[in-house]
Amino acid sequence: MERLRFGHLTDRTLHLCIDMQNLFAEETPWHTPWMARVLPIVTRIAKHYPARTIFTRFIPPERPDSMPGSWQRYYERWRDLTLERIYPRLIELIPDLAAFAPPAEVIDKRLYSPFSEPQLRDRLRQRNIESLVITGAETDVCVLAAVLGAVDLGYGVILATDALCSSSDATHDALLTLYRNRFSQQIETATSETILACWD
Repeated sequence: MERLRFGHLTDRTLHLCIDMQNLFAEETPWHTPWMARVLPIVTRIAKHYPARTIFTRFIPPERPDSMPGSWQRYYERWRDLTLERIYPRLIELIPDLAAFAPPAEVIDKRLYSPFSEPQLRDRLRQRNIESLVITGAETDVCVLAAVLGAVDLGYGVILATDALCSSSDATHDALLTLYRNRFSQQIETATSETILACWD
C-alpha cells in the first residue's frame, strides 16, 4: 500500500467536493462525460466521513448582465444555462451525493473558485482545518481554481486522482503533471484507496 508523503490525515482534514451536479452529469452543453465514472469513488470518499465533507455547487446567474466584466460575455455564450432558462433541478447535487447532506454541508458559489465565498473560508477556520482532500469537476477549471485558492491560504492539498473528472483528457493530464512537478511541497496526488487508508 502506498503512503502519503506528508503523513496520515487527521480530524483536521476535510473533503472538499467540487461541483458534482446534475448540470454536468446530464446531457447539457456542460456535460462532463467522466462524471459517471468517478461518481462511485467520490461517493466512497464522502461516505468515509460525511460530517467532514463540503460539497460546492456552481450557480449560474439569472441573466448575463447580472455578472461583471468578461463573465457577461461568457454567459452570453451560455445563455441557455442561466437560471432564467434551465431547470432548477440541474443545479442540485447528483442524488447519490445529495444524500450525504446533512451532515455534509453545501456551499454555493458564483465563480470558479469556492474560496470566492467567505462562507467556505469561515467554515474551514471554525473547524481548524489544515488540509483538504479535493475531488470533483472539472480538473482544469473549478478544481484548478479550488486547488490554487487552497494553496494560497496555506492548506495542504491532497488530490484524489481517480475522483477527478474533466471534459478533456489532455488538459486533465497536463494539470496533474503541473501539480506534481511544480507544487510538490503543497499538493499531493494519490488514489482514493491510498487516501482512505491514510485517513485516521
